[in-house]
Amino acid sequence: MGPDRRALFLEVLIAILIPPLGVFLRHGCRVEFCICLLLTILGYVPGIIYAIYAIIVVDHERFRPEYWQPINA
Repeated sequence: MGPDRRALFLEVLIAILIPPLGVFLRHGCRVEFCICLLLTILGYVPGIIYAIYAIIVVDHERFRPEYWQPINA
């Protein structure tokens, strides 16, 4: 079990215990954190499901920074 897998395991464990904290540690205070916080307030289980999804699936590093830049004519 390499260091990356251990870190991912710990992030998922934190996401199960305190879902918004797990998402905050991975993504910071972005839209994923706000969605997770809202889902956790509305129901603990939806917050956990979204937190695990946000930690494992959502990866901002795979998109180039130019992708988010506006188109200049």
